Amino acid sequence: MKKTILITGGAGFIGSHVVRRFVNEYPDYTIVNLDALTYAGNLENLKDIEEKPNYIFEKGDITDADFVEKLFQKYPFDGVIHLAAESHVDRSITDPLAFAKTNILGTMILLNAAKDSWKNNFEGKKFYHVSTDEVYGTLGETGLFTEETAYDPNSPYSASKASSDHFVRAYGETYGLPYVVSNCSNNYGPNHFPEKLIPLFINNIINEKPLPVYGDGNYTRDWLFVIDHARAIDLIFHQGKNKETYNIGGFNEWKNIDLVKELCQQMDEKLGREKGTSEKLITFVKDRPGHDLRYAIDATKINQELDWKPSVTFPEGLKKTIDWYFDNQDWLKNVTSGEYQDYYKKQYN
Repeated sequence: MKKTILITGGAGFIGSHVVRRFVNEYPDYTIVNLDALTYAGNLENLKDIEEKPNYIFEKGDITDADFVEKLFQKYPFDGVIHLAAESHVDRSITDPLAFAKTNILGTMILLNAAKDSWKNNFEGKKFYHVSTDEVYGTLGETGLFTEETAYDPNSPYSASKASSDHFVRAYGETYGLPYVVSNCSNNYGPNHFPEKLIPLFINNIINEKPLPVYGDGNYTRDWLFVIDHARAIDLIFHQGKNKETYNIGGFNEWKNIDLVKELCQQMDEKLGREKGTSEKLITFVKDRPGHDLRYAIDATKINQELDWKPSVTFPEGLKKTIDWYFDNQDWLKNVTSGEYQDYYKKQYN
């Protein structure tokens, strides 16, 4: 069946893997990738598919209501997969208004455009909102986040995502807009912008720079390989039930300090360094405000209803990630230097 799908934030880390999967797996679909190309949006993530006949890139900002409205007039969208977001907690502490603008207002603008474009004829339409487990707040030493866990966000980032989740559900109840929501755990893998923990530490170990670990390093996160996340998004978009929420977790719960030590060990092997060399770079730094102690996702629902499960363990996925960064050092150099902006100008201006 032919469809036209809008994927927002499709040049970012998770978005690029989702765009690539949909373009390659569904040649009858027209995939429109909307991205503002801010610091984490990189068209080099998609060089392998940019010439595909079913792929279209549109540069634009989801907070620009006039632009978004015209985009929905230009294309007969059957579905929206909404990934565009400000997503770095540290940045949200520094500039919370930017997160409110993109994550709340931007989501509302997209919802309005979808509602008005589909004109209450919602048959075959779907608005898929991709969110985070951080909306649930923090856990103690035991327990898991389920789809029924009450919201309790603790950072400007998680508060903005919680608000956007509520607006999606409100549009479903008020206007009948068909939607699904997913809340995922921490992603890792290829193409990750190097301000995030794993790519930052890979880069720092290569360059023998300090590895800054917050507090005592005992903060615990569940880690999800980004390619497995893209598979889950595919399943939820096509098979997820209307007005349902699906938690996507990697069943890979690690304390930060244990993760860093595993990364150091694998990097020492990769670089041919003596065991324990990279661990000497670990530096404990002052904790950030509102730091949640532990996140852990119960992914039973998506496993039982949609037959999804992770394809790799964390050490396996980490090895794949390290190998990708070593095989793509030009990408890392370009994204840290801003040279990809020159690539955009050459390719699309």
